[in-house]
Amino acid sequence: MKENLIKRLRSFLFNEKHPTLVGIPASQREIKDAQQQLHVQFHSDYVEFIETFGGAYAGLAIHAFSNGSSLGNETVVDLTLDFRQQYKDILSPNIIDTSYVISMDGEGNPIFIDSSGKVFICDHDCREIKRLADSFELLIEDCFYEW
Repeated sequence: MKENLIKRLRSFLFNEKHPTLVGIPASQREIKDAQQQLHVQFHSDYVEFIETFGGAYAGLAIHAFSNGSSLGNETVVDLTLDFRQQYKDILSPNIIDTSYVISMDGEGNPIFIDSSGKVFICDHDCREIKRLADSFELLIEDCFYEW
């Protein structure tokens, strides 16, 4: 991720006013175990984010393994396995089996990263997929602002 974006996130998330928005940084072991369990390779920008902030707020809740208390307890593994179960008869196995869910929007729609690193949202009402960003970094750049 771009150094300037990481600096902005650090300044915001490590501020004493926002302790519930940042989690415990993910370990390499947690990352490796999750990738093996999900049969995916996490994109490097997502890995950098969760190794630095854990599950944290960046304009939207980004889930990892130990999230900030305001984000809830669901891990990237929990969200992905639930997504795979709910959408197994609706979406292509190519999408289901090669993607991982990093967030949910306010309406309960999963936000996921595919094998190419692109970020999508799946509308659970109409079962349509929409691309949100060409990368995790671009998603954060689009969504994150300091308040």
